[in-house]
Amino acid sequence: MRDPFYPVVPDVGWVTRLVPAGVRLVQLRIKEQPDGEVRRQVREAKAVCATHGAQLIVNDYWQVAIDEGCDYVHLGQEDLVDADVKALRRAGIRIGVSTHDHAELEKGLAIDPDYVALGPVYPTLLKQMPWAPQGPARLGEWKKLIGDRPLVAIGGLTLERALLCLKSGADIASAVGDIVNHADPMGQTKAWLAATRRPA
Repeated sequence: MRDPFYPVVPDVGWVTRLVPAGVRLVQLRIKEQPDGEVRRQVREAKAVCATHGAQLIVNDYWQVAIDEGCDYVHLGQEDLVDADVKALRRAGIRIGVSTHDHAELEKGLAIDPDYVALGPVYPTLLKQMPWAPQGPARLGEWKKLIGDRPLVAIGGLTLERALLCLKSGADIASAVGDIVNHADPMGQTKAWLAATRRPA
């Protein structure tokens, strides 16, 4: 998972729009839906990603990811407590973890994750955060601590901030509100794709 642009979207409809437009790494973060609906959306999103050579990352729903044969699961700190990491590994599913401080990083690294996310790098309006913004300087520190694993910057990212994060140590920049809440989400997606894939 080396694509530097990593949008996080709330439903499969976004996957069907963004992936054909060139997105190659996308997280499906479904909230408060019945199990059957979650499974339907994961299945459809996986099919779209397979058609276009993209990677789907399922947020939280680790059992659904196993059942549907997905490649990646993203686990928050609460999910780390409940998820059957051994079952995920047996199924060949790679795991990403959220971290917000050193204690959470230690817990995340204990499961030998395939990537680590740090956030919120900047203030975010999407959800209440008990943590202060990390700032881009923290990314360099985190990168040294996690070794060869990809580091994802998330939280309050605009395209300009994302480029700074990529220069500061992040391998991947995650967009949430800057895509799904944008007045022109497809135009903004194309701007992210062009800027983050530009040769250094």
